[in-house]
Amino acid sequence: MKPVNVGAKERADIDAQVDKIIRGLGRPEPPLRLEDVRELLRLDLQYYSSTNDSALREFVSKVRIAGKQLFMRPALLLDVVKKADLSALWVPDRSRILIDQTLPLIKRRWAEGHETSHSLIEWHKLYLFGDSTKELDPTCSAILEAEANYGAGQLLFLRDRFLTEALDFERCIKTVTTLSKRFGNTLTSTLWRYVEHVGVKIPIAGLVTPHPHRLPDGHNPSAPCKYFIVSPAFDLRFSNVAEREMFEALSGYCRNAKGGPLGEDDVILRDVNGTPHVFRFETFFNGHEALTLCCWVQEQSLIVSAS
Repeated sequence: MKPVNVGAKERADIDAQVDKIIRGLGRPEPPLRLEDVRELLRLDLQYYSSTNDSALREFVSKVRIAGKQLFMRPALLLDVVKKADLSALWVPDRSRILIDQTLPLIKRRWAEGHETSHSLIEWHKLYLFGDSTKELDPTCSAILEAEANYGAGQLLFLRDRFLTEALDFERCIKTVTTLSKRFGNTLTSTLWRYVEHVGVKIPIAGLVTPHPHRLPDGHNPSAPCKYFIVSPAFDLRFSNVAEREMFEALSGYCRNAKGGPLGEDDVILRDVNGTPHVFRFETFFNGHEALTLCCWVQEQSLIVSAS
């Protein structure tokens, strides 16, 4: 699945909000302390349990959402959490972020960054928890989530600081793991950020998939990737490449290891004009998902000419 693109104007507006936070915190060193962000923005953080909604029910009677008293619509917040299977949400009128306490610790940081982004993006207040036809449209929801994800990435990776440090390293999966530890974020979110920002001019792709030797029940071979992340340069020149082709390529070299590096290989991908190019594929298994970084090396014809 390819992510939804965020518009240039929206990116610029979100960047400006994140820059304001980073300046307000005195341009901190990574990793970013989210407790400092909450203090600056006067946000409250609380945890709830998706398996025990008593805390949510108590909270419902005290909060307003989009100007509507919840005691007049007592099931609203509960329905939002349960029907959408949410692990976190932002409640605007109380400047409060709620996170499901059953969410693994390693994922709570991204969840908080995502909901903080919702609070920063002014136009999201008009849509979240709404019930008009437009607001409930899946496309609209996907755009809002993509914008919040973009904002979370800009915030948690300290905007241009990540790119500056990333460019000092070789383009490889080891760099992604190094930057993950440096900025205190998950490997998946670091891979995503790396592909999108290092690959502005260089075609790079990232894949988040099941372990190719341990496919889950119901695995769809036509849509094998949880995420198929493409850089701007890759999207421009290799928009013809399908995720199925990418997954088949990594399946050919990956070992049946329980964790860590699964393998690497040079793979030929053809661009929109049919010209073959060499990409270096590297795959790492974090115990839950296989993460693959695919970096452009050169046109295949250049290798033939040189030989």
